[in-house]
Amino acid sequence: MVYISGGNELLDPTEILARLGVKRGSRLADLGCGGAGHFIIPAAQIVGSNTTVYAVDIMKSVLRSVTSKAAIEGVNNIKPIWSNLEVFNATKIPDQSLDFSLLINILFQSKDDESIIREAVRLLKPGGKLLVIDWNNVPSTIGPAVDDRISPDEVKKICARLKLTLTDEFDAGNYHFGLIFTK
Repeated sequence: MVYISGGNELLDPTEILARLGVKRGSRLADLGCGGAGHFIIPAAQIVGSNTTVYAVDIMKSVLRSVTSKAAIEGVNNIKPIWSNLEVFNATKIPDQSLDFSLLINILFQSKDDESIIREAVRLLKPGGKLLVIDWNNVPSTIGPAVDDRISPDEVKKICARLKLTLTDEFDAGNYHFGLIFTK
């Protein structure tokens, strides 16, 4: 099995962010952003230089990498935040301050999916949207082991317990599912 670093390279961030409704002035965080900045850099460009977006990761080296890549691309509205997403209220972003929380290719890496989703929801304003994209729960020649993947149905169950409403379900790419929930 070939492992592609998170798999974000297999996704079209511009198309997905448009589907989500990200626009100029939107406030968002990419939780578990990864060092390539595959989603946070395009998001920062869409919202405009006067709006801060948050790149959150547990690895400081990842945050340095995304900050460096953003600088090379002339993007200066990304605020890196070091945090353990499995710890409620650890992410230093105010409660109910975001329009969008992004969880892209992060849940397959976790043993505590509900805590991560709960933290993402804490950050959302009422009416805010949570985007969850992760590996399809079927065998494939690339990606993590199937046993490490979470199914869309399990994500839906967690989000229902957290009082979120499923508003969109889509194929995010050949190997990924996409779910959008509203708080």
